[in-house]
Amino acid sequence: MPSAMELREIATDVYACLTPDRGLGWSNSGFVNRGGGMVVDTFWDLRHTQALIDLYRRVAPAPARRLVNTHHNGDHCWGNQLFRDAEIIGHRLCAASFGRDSSPAGLQMLRAAAGNPDPAIASFAAALAEWDFSGIELTPPGTVFDDRLDLDLDGLRVELRYVGPAHTVGDVIVHLPAERVVFTGDVLFRLCTPIGWEGTYAQWCAALDAIVGLDPEVVVPGHGPVSGVEGPREMRAYLEYVRAESRRHFDAGCSELDAAKRIDLGPYAGWTEPERLLFNVERAYREFRGLPFDAPIDALATFRGMYELRSHFAARRP
Repeated sequence: MPSAMELREIATDVYACLTPDRGLGWSNSGFVNRGGGMVVDTFWDLRHTQALIDLYRRVAPAPARRLVNTHHNGDHCWGNQLFRDAEIIGHRLCAASFGRDSSPAGLQMLRAAAGNPDPAIASFAAALAEWDFSGIELTPPGTVFDDRLDLDLDGLRVELRYVGPAHTVGDVIVHLPAERVVFTGDVLFRLCTPIGWEGTYAQWCAALDAIVGLDPEVVVPGHGPVSGVEGPREMRAYLEYVRAESRRHFDAGCSELDAAKRIDLGPYAGWTEPERLLFNVERAYREFRGLPFDAPIDALATFRGMYELRSHFAARRP
């Protein structure tokens, strides 16, 4: 089993599988041990997803009857094929977006580029070293919904709520009202710098407000450690700050990368992978230019910029 997966019971019959924030792809999952079992999100490859299944077997030996995908990014759903006999549930736009941003074959090729003379590509390949994208067959949700879907797992109520487009176009949170638990997917990154793919700042902040409004005791983020409502509140403050700073530098005529270099991260400088700031500055600039929320992103160019920004931040450290 891959090391450092932690199975934590966060309420009666409710578990989180937590992984340490080691960067790209290290995400969290959830499990509800009622009604035949329901898993929230898989992992980025088959090996890690099988380890996830083995971990959940410690509390429920039978295969789970349901799987919920919070969104379509591969680090939360590329292990779906190991749940072929389960009902796989997601938002309609999540299912429609499968494979749109990247492919397992493409990432497997990048993973093999660790010796590339381009340092940005070599750095990205090194970040993929833990993952093996071979053998993955994209398996999107077969049960889809639009705004909300409520489930009854032998008396345990589960509310699936659409809150996108925030992190992605198909974001769903999983709310267990009696247990006061919310699984957020990547609507929340906890103590690690978020990345926004599709959506708007306003909708992302509204999604974080919606989580706070549910008054949960335990919030399980897509990445990072569990929290209470302080988690979504802190991330909302980060987003507001970055957008305001981006506006200032946009009005001054700075490029996205120059703006990211000039922004003082203050209390957020200790969050992991601060260079992801560039993604969020670019999102803000797209909004200021009046572009649609799902305008195409040159992800490779942005990762190159992140590599430069990481070096910039490192040079500034005392």
